[in-house]
Amino acid sequence: MQTCAARYLIFFQYAGTKYSGVMKAPDHQAVEGVQNHLEKAVQKLKPVNEVSFAISSRTDSGVHALCNSAHVDIQRRGDKPPLPEQDLVDALNFHLKSEPIRRLNINAMQEAAALLLGTHDFSTFRALNSETPFKNPVKTLDLAQLDPGLSFSQRHFHRDIQFWELTFKSRSFLYRQVRRMTGVLVAVGQGRLSIHQIQELLEARDSLAFPNNMTAPAHGLFLTNVGYRDADLSPNVMD
Repeated sequence: MQTCAARYLIFFQYAGTKYSGVMKAPDHQAVEGVQNHLEKAVQKLKPVNEVSFAISSRTDSGVHALCNSAHVDIQRRGDKPPLPEQDLVDALNFHLKSEPIRRLNINAMQEAAALLLGTHDFSTFRALNSETPFKNPVKTLDLAQLDPGLSFSQRHFHRDIQFWELTFKSRSFLYRQVRRMTGVLVAVGQGRLSIHQIQELLEARDSLAFPNNMTAPAHGLFLTNVGYRDADLSPNVMD
């Protein structure tokens, strides 16, 4: 049986957050590489040969790529001519859409954020450390605001990627309070927590009641501003 083979140079981009890197991960590994998904997409085109991508540039776990490249050989059965380039691009994009970015329920997040506003005992939203016994857990949250944002990468990615900014304002925060509040609000947006559960967490007033693995990572957190009143600058003020 004759087969018709062709080699393709493919350029692709990815947000690497949920991948183990670009290189193919073994079957027993829970988190896959970008290459795993590329090869699965080509296999759906039913080539005769075993598909293997030769990746040009390795990227590590969590690293993004605005433009990476690889070549792949595709053999078609019988007298079928090589797949036209644009047909291959369209087919791969179609099959890779089975990996959608999870959308957030922004209205639910805003409703949950409103529950955090005002003066509360935020014990559930602090992580324990050596200073815990000496810090008052009662804080006043003046602002918990969710707005559309713009990342540097958005203008480079050829797909609709949501980017949102959460802004919190308070006189002071407890240890990891902002990261914990962010984590639960994102969980609400993803449907993993309900708005009622946010209220229950507030009322629990217990750091150990906070769900495991729900604290937002530090790399998305920015200190944007520190404000002072004239009275704060007086040498006679002790706080």
